[in-house]
Amino acid sequence: MSIERDFDVVIFGATGFTGKLVAEYFQSQYGSDSSVKWAIAGRNEQKLNDVKQELGISDEIETIVADGDDETALNALAQRTQVVLTTVGPYQIYGEKLLSACVDNGTGYTDLCGEPAWMHQMINKYNDKAKETGANIVFSCGFDSVPFDLGVHYLQQHAKKQTGNPIEYVKGRVRKMQGTFSGGTAASLKATMVAAKKDKSIMAALINPFSLADTNVATEQPDGNKPYFDEELGTWVAPFIMAAINTKNVHRANYLSNYAYGKAFKYDEMLMTGPGEKGEAMAKHVANDKSLASDDGPKPGEGPSKEERENGFYDVMFVGTATSGDMLAVSVKGDKDPGYGSTSKMISESALCLCKDVSLSGGFFTPASALGDHLTSRLEANAGLTFTIEK
Repeated sequence: MSIERDFDVVIFGATGFTGKLVAEYFQSQYGSDSSVKWAIAGRNEQKLNDVKQELGISDEIETIVADGDDETALNALAQRTQVVLTTVGPYQIYGEKLLSACVDNGTGYTDLCGEPAWMHQMINKYNDKAKETGANIVFSCGFDSVPFDLGVHYLQQHAKKQTGNPIEYVKGRVRKMQGTFSGGTAASLKATMVAAKKDKSIMAALINPFSLADTNVATEQPDGNKPYFDEELGTWVAPFIMAAINTKNVHRANYLSNYAYGKAFKYDEMLMTGPGEKGEAMAKHVANDKSLASDDGPKPGEGPSKEERENGFYDVMFVGTATSGDMLAVSVKGDKDPGYGSTSKMISESALCLCKDVSLSGGFFTPASALGDHLTSRLEANAGLTFTIEK
């Protein structure tokens, strides 16, 4: 992006739990970097100033007051920055007016959205206008779906380099993970389920793996909803809660790249639980776990302690059989808990990457389709992620 504006990035929702972590990351990573112009925004000026004081953010970093329902304030905000980074969800409840302001003003946008039905609606409603104004909208810039979208992209690049062809069926397999999903993720899931009960089209978008891509090119996908023993990998696998959004983003990335992964591409995500009876029991336990959707789960604005965030991690493998017959695999690992510590760094670097590293012509993107290798490099350099070729 090249429009001259007051800021590179405005963090919207900086007083929330995740928003404050994003502000903390910007302060620690870019607080003394004069080449990065950023500000924080939200609806309560006193709370925003309290965040600045708590985190030691300079008074030179501007505080912008804007309520998510105030279209005039949101338009004024969007006009001043190249990219808006928003952590205010569930987006289907609180997000459309800000998104619309960004589209209208040709402003870049990154969020943490894991709500595929809402994303489907927003793409249909605003994609043409975004292309007209040059607004680059990048959904899902946190744990859903950066490691997965970029992980598949990284594996397919490896496969093409080795064999000249993409892998037709990629398995995303979560090998290890310690940490909690955010209260925002839980709230988004609940809001989506409520909306789906009222509107059959929302349920259809949730079920269809190609609802963010072109349903005219729709290869039947593997069933990732039941535990089974994966003979190829020698382990039991269980359904992975984030697969519902990640798989759709990966298929959209393939669609936006003119099917760089192939029109017959298949992809699923599962959680590896190990071999034997213990692995089987764990896989069945995971499949029956509904805690994220219960009222006992995390609430928006709540989250783990700093120690818990620091001790978290994740390790995801992407594997498939190449046209040569060889099995190829890569891994994506993160050094903090997925829902907060790593997510706050990923969306920060995604916003800066959109602002500084790429040139796009407007529209709705996924992290891999918009930011690709540039974001991979940023995440490895600054955000504690590693992308590794395993075989």
